Amino acid sequence: MCVKKKLIIAFFISVLLMPNLITPQNQKFGLVIHGGAGNIKRENISAEKEKEYVEKLNEALQKGYSILENGGSSLDAVNAAINILEDSPLFNAGKGAVLTEKGEAELDASIMDGKNLMAGAVAGLKHIKNPINLARLVMEKSPHVFMIGQGAEEFAKQNNFELVPNDYFITEERLNQYKKAKEKLQQSENEKHGTVGCVALDKNGNLAAGTSTGGMMMKKFGRVGDSPIIGAGTYANNNTCAVSATGHGEFFIRLSVAHEISNLIEYKNLSLQDAANELVLNRLKKINAEGGVIAIDKNGNVATPFNTTGMFRAIYISGEKPIIKIFNN
Repeated sequence: MCVKKKLIIAFFISVLLMPNLITPQNQKFGLVIHGGAGNIKRENISAEKEKEYVEKLNEALQKGYSILENGGSSLDAVNAAINILEDSPLFNAGKGAVLTEKGEAELDASIMDGKNLMAGAVAGLKHIKNPINLARLVMEKSPHVFMIGQGAEEFAKQNNFELVPNDYFITEERLNQYKKAKEKLQQSENEKHGTVGCVALDKNGNLAAGTSTGGMMMKKFGRVGDSPIIGAGTYANNNTCAVSATGHGEFFIRLSVAHEISNLIEYKNLSLQDAANELVLNRLKKINAEGGVIAIDKNGNVATPFNTTGMFRAIYISGEKPIIKIFNN
């Protein structure tokens, strides 16, 4: 057989096999988790407490990764990972949420599916054990995107959600922080971090993002931050990336941080890292806003920039070792 015929045959074989090169088995997948950013310094966290944080972040990371590894959706992985962090008193989400000016826990959450741009969000919850679950229910079982307060909890009741007394969320540590903050009539910088979030890419190339929080210590009645706002604290689009933010919510809302990162990728052709850095290390810093983001793009690239002294974060991408970090190092 002549060389020319061999080349032609080889070409057609490669064309026939090409669809099989990108399969769920070969697709890069993984997830990134955050547990909040803020004035987090090594000298302020004991070795024992640091170990607790690392263990809980790893538990959430492994749970989400196992779902992805077994062919589960990015949406399920995000949901499951955030549930673990909501149930832990270590973070400012679900149990262990910070308290409002009135001494109550008031919870917000949102979730988004990058495959179809569907999203769900809830705010001002006082009796929902896992707010991220209700946000997903709003997305999947209602014609709405955003539900708040009593209406959101009534929707939860209609769908047989577990409701808990408000004191379920209040831990002794948060109560002590609240009392100190009330005495000072101002919020301590050490008590702002703790919002949780997760972004994931599954074997089918679908992206998802979710964020859950108790908001800010001593927040005024009716205050809502960026975490439940699609485009500010949470965003996912299969064409670009998935983002979850943490920090001073008012500023993240003003800059539409999560959506703007996606825009810079889509319209300016920036890399994920450059887009995330531009928002967190440039635009937010220009307006004296503290915080950070976690992000993953459609190719499995990851970015975790923050402009504070620390951010609880964990990464697990297929083919790589899991990474868990807290401090700015």
